[in-house]
Parts: sequence; structure tokens; C-alpha cells
Amino acid sequence: MRGVVVSHRRGRNSIHEYQAIVEVDGVTSREQASTLVGKRVVWTTPGGRKFVGKVLAPHGNKGRVRVRFAEGVPGQMIGDFVEIL
Repeated sequence: MRGVVVSHRRGRNSIHEYQAIVEVDGVTSREQASTLVGKRVVWTTPGGRKFVGKVLAPHGNKGRVRVRFAEGVPGQMIGDFVEIL
């Protein structure tokens, strides 16, 4: 399954660089997104380095999910594709 990183998880004055919001292909509701909780997410950098994360929870009502990575991910991840295993 494939998804696109939409943003880091953020508040008004802070950014959580360990978490990202991912829009998953074919998932359009909160109920569908909740079935993805616990799955692994892998993002590969253009240089070949892999960042592995885990789906924590749905985010909003449009089927996006919150993903926590083991280490902070760079901003170049936004707009790029990730694999959901």
C-alpha cells in the first residue's frame, strides 16, 4: 500500500519532527484509517537510507493517519511517497 506524506504533526507554535501525517491511497474515511493502526511505514531517502515508522492513530475524518518514526525525519520527506506494510 502506498501513501503520501502531507505534513509533520504540528501545533500552532511547535512541530513534532518524529511524527508525520500520511494520506493513504484508497482510504477516505476514519473507519478505514483505523484498520491501518499498528502497520509499519517505510520511507526511503533519495540516497538510499530507510526510515521506519509505525501508524499510531487516524488523523481527522478524511482517512489520514499519524505515523511515529524512531528518529526525526527531514522536511524533504513532505510530499514524497511512503510504503505501508
